[in-house]
Amino acid sequence: MRQRIAVVGGGPGGLTLARVLHRHGHPVTVLERDPAPHARPPGGTLDLHAGMGQLALEKAGLMAGFQTLSRPEGQAMRILDTDGTVLRDWRPRPDDRANPEIDRGQLRDLLLGPLDVRWGRGVTQVVPGTRDGVLLHFADGRQETYDLVVGADGAWSRTRPAVSSATPHYTGVTTVEASLDDVDTRRPDLARLVGDGSLAVYGVNRAIVAQRVSGGHVKVYAQFRVPLDWHARLDLTDDVEAMRSCLPTLFDGWADPILDLLRHSTAFVHRPLYVLPVAHTWTHVPGVTLLGDAAHLMPPLGAGANLAMLEGAELAESIVAAPGPGELDEAVRAFEEQMWARAGRWARITAAGLERLVSPDPAEALALFDHVQPS
Repeated sequence: MRQRIAVVGGGPGGLTLARVLHRHGHPVTVLERDPAPHARPPGGTLDLHAGMGQLALEKAGLMAGFQTLSRPEGQAMRILDTDGTVLRDWRPRPDDRANPEIDRGQLRDLLLGPLDVRWGRGVTQVVPGTRDGVLLHFADGRQETYDLVVGADGAWSRTRPAVSSATPHYTGVTTVEASLDDVDTRRPDLARLVGDGSLAVYGVNRAIVAQRVSGGHVKVYAQFRVPLDWHARLDLTDDVEAMRSCLPTLFDGWADPILDLLRHSTAFVHRPLYVLPVAHTWTHVPGVTLLGDAAHLMPPLGAGANLAMLEGAELAESIVAAPGPGELDEAVRAFEEQMWARAGRWARITAAGLERLVSPDPAEALALFDHVQPS
């Protein structure tokens, strides 16, 4: 008999897992708390690495669709000094496909395809070890049981407590995300400033990063080291004009064209950066496992979604290859061991990277860029 598999969470990792299972004809249930696919803004853009996110899409049979939607030119990177001087201006070769960008919303729709997702099914508790399998409690009071529950439900996972007592902790760095719309028409000066890919400016314990998204949109990220409650103390919640006035004061002395990225933005979202312990593991619990941010939340430096997608694809292939319950449990154990080793390495890399990118010495950020992408 086919095992009853539930994936909690409809992000990149959970959808990749479900899509690979679907490709192999294995039934799977995806449970997502959002009421519909477009219930909230999908976010910015992701760079999918050739040996990680792109490999996962190959396993799902979706590379052709990805190549149609992705933006290789989005790999371009400009770094400016706070006075506006261009320090680095790296542009990819025309045939460079190492880390092409794709909008999060486009990636989600590509992965969804024929999947049957149960929208508006928020999981509140996961209870392993019952007579009928793993018991799921839902926000609407309903309950269901499965043979394997995969928690792909992000930083504040409701699945994680079934296997681990770990909770995310604040890194000391906060990001305020904002948006510029129709930038090529409305603000061609800012469009030229950002270029085809990303723009980054690093100062003392702060940074401004802007990224091209398709359709003339730009995502702007102001990053700085502040106490966790700084936002509440300034009473800036849902006040766009107050955010436009306040944020530039945190970058006093920076060149006006850079600050205009904040002054002309809309839709500000406060995002403190949380992480899980670098070496987060757990004692194996039959019938429950985690992947992606639920398993190894780390700074958003390009690894998280790639890891989650690759893990989803690998776990799906392991499930398909397991002929019975005993083999399935052993396959999940082996998956966890492999995931922990790889994620631990990336967690150390990204933790060190955040320390250098939002640093008392802005030269650290430039040196990190030169190490990753020599000019």
